[in-house]
Amino acid sequence: MTEVSKLKVGVLGGTGPQGKGLALRWAAAGLSVVLGSRAAERAESAAAELREQAGVEHITGADNAGCAAEADVVLVAVPWDGHRELLESLREPLAGKIVIDCVNPLGFDKQGPFALPVEEGSAAQQAERVLPDSRVTAAFHHVSAVSLADLSITDLAMDVLVLGDDREATDVVRALADTVPGFRGVYGGRLRNAHQVEALTANLIAINRRYKAHAGLRITDI
Repeated sequence: MTEVSKLKVGVLGGTGPQGKGLALRWAAAGLSVVLGSRAAERAESAAAELREQAGVEHITGADNAGCAAEADVVLVAVPWDGHRELLESLREPLAGKIVIDCVNPLGFDKQGPFALPVEEGSAAQQAERVLPDSRVTAAFHHVSAVSLADLSITDLAMDVLVLGDDREATDVVRALADTVPGFRGVYGGRLRNAHQVEALTANLIAINRRYKAHAGLRITDI
């Protein structure tokens, strides 16, 4: 598996539950992490909280542009409503870098969560179109932010589907998944297949609500 221990991982949306939880786990695994937010002060405040929680020093905060520029690999964990606008503003600092999109375009009504239509096909494909010079992948859609934030859970016991058209990039992202105890990075196909992976999050939310759980995915026979 690809060596990732020396990479610096940037997390756009690093003050939200999903980004913050993954940042915590990567930092606990020994990776250097930089949180991004619209306000650098907010990012640094979140980083200070994670430094204390994980007992490490290698988590810092920056504004989104600084995060994108400083990191080697960048996770996009921002709300769907601001997805396109943010990535358009960061096209230059993200050029040439592996970008991991974990955004789920979902809506909610009285019947529960449902997948939203996306002109490009999926959030990941939108990222690919907006960032033509980046190496866009899709992953980490189905991991529980609650479980990520609880370091007493030492085996998260789930698979992480990784999609993309760049074999080396998907190998790096799979290796990043493998640094989290209990995660296994599994290649899940080309980026054009990201829509159903993003949409499946609505099913998992419904499962978790019904069973009061933090369910994930397991792929059998591999």
